[in-house]
Amino acid sequence: MSSHDDRERSTSNTRKLKGLMLKSDNRICADCGAPDPKWASSNIGVFICMSCSGVHRNLGTHISKVLSVTLDKWSDEQIDSMIEVGGNSYANTIYEAFLPEGYPKPNAHSSYEERAEFIRAKYERQEFLKPGLRILPSKTSSNPEHNNVCSESSSNAVGMVEFIGILIVKVIKGTNLAIRDVRSSDPYVVLMLGQQKAKTSVIKSNLNPVWNQELKLSVSKNYGALKVQIFDNDLISSDDLMGEAEVDLQPMITAAMAFGDPDLLTNMQIGKWLQSNDNALTKDSIINIVDGKVKQEVSLKLQKAECGEIDLELEWISLTQ
Repeated sequence: MSSHDDRERSTSNTRKLKGLMLKSDNRICADCGAPDPKWASSNIGVFICMSCSGVHRNLGTHISKVLSVTLDKWSDEQIDSMIEVGGNSYANTIYEAFLPEGYPKPNAHSSYEERAEFIRAKYERQEFLKPGLRILPSKTSSNPEHNNVCSESSSNAVGMVEFIGILIVKVIKGTNLAIRDVRSSDPYVVLMLGQQKAKTSVIKSNLNPVWNQELKLSVSKNYGALKVQIFDNDLISSDDLMGEAEVDLQPMITAAMAFGDPDLLTNMQIGKWLQSNDNALTKDSIINIVDGKVKQEVSLKLQKAECGEIDLELEWISLTQ
């Protein structure tokens, strides 16, 4: 098939997905009924709200592969899967076929615990399926482009984790990075938050690489610092560290929580992470509302390296507001 045919098929599938979203039953969350869901489980085939998406992420990708309808790039395979199911009402006729009368189903204002109990019963334990029916979990795609959000060492090892938000990290560029080969380096960036890890592409022979690549990580209630590492890709031996730094997420998350829904605010500064001897900032990092989004530009001096800086742009999406 030619590249032209591939583009036409992709455009056609995107139109079909948007058409599927416009169906009345897909305009409310499949699990709690909240209006205007902006997330989906591509393998289950349902549209879900931001709050329920946090529980779905905690199920693990072997059960539910969560994608943003507006932020993520969808593969043709994922769109085909949604279209094949047909949307929320068709999926619920299967997953809620034998939902007991009076069973406490969550609503738009339910707590995380109430959502988690219902969603785990519905998809993980499959308690409401027709007796004798069992839907086997799908395998995670082997295509790395489908998994560039993050990876978890084990979906069950972390147990019950409450996610409070999504962190989008745009890795912008590195400056004056350390030489790890004969004359240059082949750098890539690794982000780590809790047990999650995400990495950028490798840029060959460049000490001032420009990535402009977005990576996404889920943020738990008991979040820690975001760890940033740069490595030199080596085909023969193990990859060499080119420097690392940490980002304190508390100033941004605390400011975002204090100001509330960013969609209701005009462009403004809402906080600041101050440069000091205790952090790797090269200058104060300002937290702003920009077109209804919470954003923060961060410039870091790399530690454990003779030189180098890295520029990031963070975006915070709350799952609790």
